[in-house]
Amino acid sequence: MEALSRILAVAVGGAAGSALRYLLSGWVQGRAIGFPWGTLAVNVSGCLLIGFLATRFDAAAVDPRLRAAVLIGVLGGYTTFSSFSWETLKLVQSGQFARAMGNVLGSVGLCMIAVYAGCWLARRGAGS
Repeated sequence: MEALSRILAVAVGGAAGSALRYLLSGWVQGRAIGFPWGTLAVNVSGCLLIGFLATRFDAAAVDPRLRAAVLIGVLGGYTTFSSFSWETLKLVQSGQFARAMGNVLGSVGLCMIAVYAGCWLARRGAGS
């Protein structure tokens, strides 16, 4: 039952985070041109929030469901870049610089390749 309540907390948080991402990104992008400022605003604010909240949650006795709902659900729905950044920071703080750099280069590089491959596959399948 505990696992089910955490899953539900993550799902509800994820829905809220996705809606927040849509609203903020759209609001910012509607005022900007020539650069994906909306996405950048979401990624940076999500990183700020996960750094702040995860640190505070680590220092306090926060209910595991609340932690999961906020850090995995809300911020995961808002931006997974926040999780990537938090995990990379933890590697740096523990002295694992090579792993941190591998995570940065692997995540950004492989994700760029994956986006390109997905576009290529979609165009190929559509006959373009």
